[in-house]
Amino acid sequence: MRRRDFLTLCGAAGLGFAAPVGPSSIARAAAAKSELPSYDGPFYVVFNAAGGWDTTYLMDPKGVKDTNRLYQHGEIVTQGAHRLAPNAAHIKAGLSNEDFFKTYGDDLLVLNGLDYSVNNHSPCSRYMATGKLDSLAYPTFAALVAACNGAEVPLAFLTFGNYSATGNLVPMARVPYLSSLNRLANADGVNGSARSPYHDDFVIDRIERALAEQMQARVSQARLPRVERSQSMLYAAQLNSKALQRVTAYVPKNSPKERLSRQADIVLASFKAGVCVSANLNIGQFDSHANNDRDQMKLIPEFLAGVDYLVKKSEELKIREQLVIIIQSEMARTPKYNNNNGKDHWSIGSIMFMGRGIRGNRVIGATDEKHFLVPIHPKSLSIDKEKGIRIRPEHIHLALRNLAGIDQHEFSKKFPLKVSEQEQLKSLWG
Repeated sequence: MRRRDFLTLCGAAGLGFAAPVGPSSIARAAAAKSELPSYDGPFYVVFNAAGGWDTTYLMDPKGVKDTNRLYQHGEIVTQGAHRLAPNAAHIKAGLSNEDFFKTYGDDLLVLNGLDYSVNNHSPCSRYMATGKLDSLAYPTFAALVAACNGAEVPLAFLTFGNYSATGNLVPMARVPYLSSLNRLANADGVNGSARSPYHDDFVIDRIERALAEQMQARVSQARLPRVERSQSMLYAAQLNSKALQRVTAYVPKNSPKERLSRQADIVLASFKAGVCVSANLNIGQFDSHANNDRDQMKLIPEFLAGVDYLVKKSEELKIREQLVIIIQSEMARTPKYNNNNGKDHWSIGSIMFMGRGIRGNRVIGATDEKHFLVPIHPKSLSIDKEKGIRIRPEHIHLALRNLAGIDQHEFSKKFPLKVSEQEQLKSLWG
């Protein structure tokens, strides 16, 4: 009954969830009569500003006539190595650029002049997420690093939207609400309540021992692949259920109103409990074809506030030093306004990083006054208009694989990124 309750709860709570079904991991767990392993970091978080943010209102300011209407060139703010568009006077809620860079400037690595190559949402989202433009088979970086580092943990790869392909390497987990996470963490409780269990402890213990003994006995028997998979999934549900109980202690009692903050609470509880490796956080509506300034001044502060919330909560949970954070969008906005006071799609943008192994207070690359990229030298990372290269997502993704230590993993080799030795950004992280 408990297995059925657990799997039913997944569907009832609106969860997209799949259990690890590798026969070897299941067999090891059965032999040890234990739960699935705990993952202790590093943890990887990708923040997506879906729709295309206006980087000239964030980390790549211009203040040039017809490019931005809310500030002039002389008003651009400097914070350490960073230059940022001033927006504190134009926002009603969220976190201003000034406050964000004042708090995190020493930790932030900004890369300007990133070449998305195309300017349509679908291919751009795929390219930014995977580093591969011309294939639908490649996994996102978040999925790949989860598969390499902890595919056996229950919620290895959490996603809240945007492009989330896994390459069939790791299950994709969707947990939309804190209440959903609580129900998963207490699958044996009535409505997710640990105080109202369906079974007494001694009954649960007997069920677990019986299932472990049955699974161990079946491991040595030759069975049809479909039967073996079904049996593995049944037993994996039991192991996942037990492992997910660790989340209970870290689920906040109250859910925040802000979109990214709600997602961050789910992610951080899962990280702290050792049941998650990576997460894909997302908010949309950045596609400001009309009223660009109004929309971007609402969304950019909300987005930055979400990053700030996750970092500060991670400090409370004492896992900040284990975080690697990627802050991105799939495109930028044109350097000129259209007839609707909006800005259209632009294929040159920016990306930000912070966290474990990343030296901050640095800005790499640039765009000119017309928002065209300026090439950089891949070794020195300095501006080099003559011999420099155009930095594209595959350069970033190869560097991320190196940072995570998975560039030589069999899964990474299965999905190669064709970047020549001469173009690799080996000193990107400082």
